[in-house]
Amino acid sequence: MKHSIMLAACLLVTVLAFSQKKYFTKSGQITFNAGTSVEDVDATNKTTVSVLDGATGQMEFAVLIKGFEFKRALMQEHFNENYMESDKYPKALFKGKIVNIDKVNFQQNGVYPVTVKGQLDMHGVKKEVETTGTMKVTGETIASNADFTVLLADYNIAIPSLVKDKVSKTVTIKVLCNYNPLK
Repeated sequence: MKHSIMLAACLLVTVLAFSQKKYFTKSGQITFNAGTSVEDVDATNKTTVSVLDGATGQMEFAVLIKGFEFKRALMQEHFNENYMESDKYPKALFKGKIVNIDKVNFQQNGVYPVTVKGQLDMHGVKKEVETTGTMKVTGETIASNADFTVLLADYNIAIPSLVKDKVSKTVTIKVLCNYNPLK
């Protein structure tokens, strides 16, 4: 919890340094699915911190790895200790940009398709990612939604041979954030 507050404070200070309209959430939701036909392997984190600059499209996300919740405690323990090594790599970060931010009218309600490009820093590895998603403008709030996949091997996350049929080599990540104006 202490780390979440410090992380949120750091992101807030970064955002306040800009002069254009900014949006913020500390309750973004990231889910992932790494299951196979043999086993469901999925988890959700509802404490993702994110900031969005409506003028430039710059966006950042920070998520504490230990914040992912699984249906089974043993799966969560293995995830943190064996796969993500969350004591060594406590958070994942994304820094990027909505490349077509000019297509989003923050003054008009509607759903706008967006393309996001940036760098995902996870498990000590930084990789470029790109995906599409939507931004739904409703009054002053913005709801964002995007899905993308990552290969575990790209982030040096090994799957033990004992469970190779239960854990997918490719993980689907879904990001849902409801932003409010930063005041």
